[in-house]
Amino acid sequence: MSTLVLIPARLASTRLPGKPLSDIAGKPMVVRVAEQAAAANLGRVVVAVDAQQTFDVVSAHGFEAVMTDVGHESGSDRIYQALNIVDPNGRTETVVNVQGDLPTVEPRIIRAAVDLLRDPAVDIGTLGVVITREEERRNENVVKIVGSPLEEERLRALYFTRATAPWGDGPLYHHVGLYAYRRAALERFVSLQPSTLERRERLEQLRALEAGMRIDAAIVDAVPLGVDTAEDLERARHLLSRNNQP
Repeated sequence: MSTLVLIPARLASTRLPGKPLSDIAGKPMVVRVAEQAAAANLGRVVVAVDAQQTFDVVSAHGFEAVMTDVGHESGSDRIYQALNIVDPNGRTETVVNVQGDLPTVEPRIIRAAVDLLRDPAVDIGTLGVVITREEERRNENVVKIVGSPLEEERLRALYFTRATAPWGDGPLYHHVGLYAYRRAALERFVSLQPSTLERRERLEQLRALEAGMRIDAAIVDAVPLGVDTAEDLERARHLLSRNNQP
């Protein structure tokens, strides 16, 4: 199964300008992500950028970059353009979208999302983590997966929501926004218009479910730190500086 890992890296950010190039323990954040993606040993890794500055930095650190349009509304649109630039002949079978603001993402959980596609019924693989902190159960910024258990560490996703769901006793799962697509699934997904529930919840993955696509989630034990704010950046610096100590 030919796999291409794509890392969307948009330079402009309302809350954290220049986010992909933010220094974390001596390296730009997007380079940290590329290193983790490469360590997953899945195949070719390409950073999809929208600015020459990012392109130059990524290239200077030995990673492949491709220039994409500035105006993409989502990371999915950006990686689809990048896919068609770097693989116009359609040789890639699996496309992995690793967000460029996940500097602590572990290679093993990237592989876990891809492994779900061994089941031919699955269109998209993603990740979930059991919520252990009570405040996260009620936090609308912590997206939850509502799913049907298939195995001890695997769900078939039925819904994604910012609400506290499902009701009643049992675990709640934090959705980690990392995706492994079959190429045909990504092509179909980006051809669809935003769906009703997607607009309401502000969650892009609901578009796929509303269109009848199957998403499975591997349940892993670590939520990679997503860097959206200056506070997140300082936390990432602390974590990776500590990890880099001899």
